[in-house]
Amino acid sequence: MKEISELNLPEDVRYADDHEWAKESGDTVRIGISDYAQDQLGDIVFVELPEVGSTFSKGDEFGTVESVKAVSELYMPISGEITTINETLTDQPELVNTDPYGGGWMIEVKASDPAEMDSLKSKADYLAMLKG
Repeated sequence: MKEISELNLPEDVRYADDHEWAKESGDTVRIGISDYAQDQLGDIVFVELPEVGSTFSKGDEFGTVESVKAVSELYMPISGEITTINETLTDQPELVNTDPYGGGWMIEVKASDPAEMDSLKSKADYLAMLKG
């Protein structure tokens, strides 16, 4: 397990209390799980993602991540409609471990309320939460 000081936590994404991250890009938001979350889970062996076109409210479960240790639910950091899923994770779920903010992203959504991004944590706030 990584020490908190070893975690990769980019400044340009926002973080949810459930350890998902969200990054705005034009009118879509890319979502995945944080370096902290993937580190806690261990080796990820399967990722279950929703269908394109599905809509979810903030806080809804949108999928699961299965590791050698456990199965964890994934929760929507913002409300919106799924526009894209990362199909690569079907064959390469380990990308969530090796590149959680790059190749290991999970879904892209069209936000139904872009202001919800403001309720997510900055890197500093997320780090403070992790430190307790």
